[in-house]
Amino acid sequence: MASHCLALSVFFFLLFLFSSSISSSTAALVQQQPLVLKYHNGALLKGNITVDLVWYGRFSPAQRSVIVDFIRSLGSARSLPPSAASWWRTTEKYKGGSSNLVVGRQALHEAYTLGKSLNNRHLRALAGKFNAAAGTITVVLTAADVAVEGFCMRCGTHGSSRPGSAFVWVGNSETQCPGQCAWPFHQPMYGPQTPPLVAPSGDVGADGMVINLATLLAGAVTNPFGSGYFQGPAEAPLEAVSACTGIYGSGSYPGYPGRLLVDKVTGASYNAHGLGGRKFLLPAMWDPETYACKTLV
Repeated sequence: MASHCLALSVFFFLLFLFSSSISSSTAALVQQQPLVLKYHNGALLKGNITVDLVWYGRFSPAQRSVIVDFIRSLGSARSLPPSAASWWRTTEKYKGGSSNLVVGRQALHEAYTLGKSLNNRHLRALAGKFNAAAGTITVVLTAADVAVEGFCMRCGTHGSSRPGSAFVWVGNSETQCPGQCAWPFHQPMYGPQTPPLVAPSGDVGADGMVINLATLLAGAVTNPFGSGYFQGPAEAPLEAVSACTGIYGSGSYPGYPGRLLVDKVTGASYNAHGLGGRKFLLPAMWDPETYACKTLV
């Protein structure tokens, strides 16, 4: 299975080194090159796509609801602007038209039948519990007390294991590397130690999973088989959202996610409305029309 990893820890470390090595006066002289994700002529996942969910470990009903509501919000026209659906519509600008996500089957594995330390083979086995047809994305979500091989060097991964279908893994990073995988809801491991933002759902682990799941779902539809849209080497590509890591609102810079909306009651930071009054914080996505990372606010 070809896989594409979300490696935030390396990204933030490099950003920290870069930002520490140049002065503000020198930075003003640097000409930023346009970001271009080349299309490599491969198949994309377009049309109606079923998203099956495999929950490994113990998730509370509230945590599962956050994730499911997020996926359903991507296809909803009923949310207030700026919406999660408008964020997802940027994927329509990639060749082939729209990718319409619909939540399909769900499987709960609360007994830790494979243990609490998983490797890639275990993840593929869990994804294989569903006989995924073409046009399906199977998402494996691991609980906060489940260690996964490579966790902290990656916050999740996506790839393909069956013809025409994709696989995504995202882990709950509330207690494992939250500085990489739950930022900006947790202080970063590297760089300026600014206060963390308040998570929209009140659950740092669940809202961090939303950020990483959003990144990987966008990558799964625009580069599902390693021959779609990406920049750099195929084994470690920058994709639709991972090319814009760390950017959430306008005016962002390393260590600062950008200007965001703030809930007047809870103090939570967000940039997207979803179904049922949900609020989400979603990362910027590369827009193939403007060749820039597009934010909602």
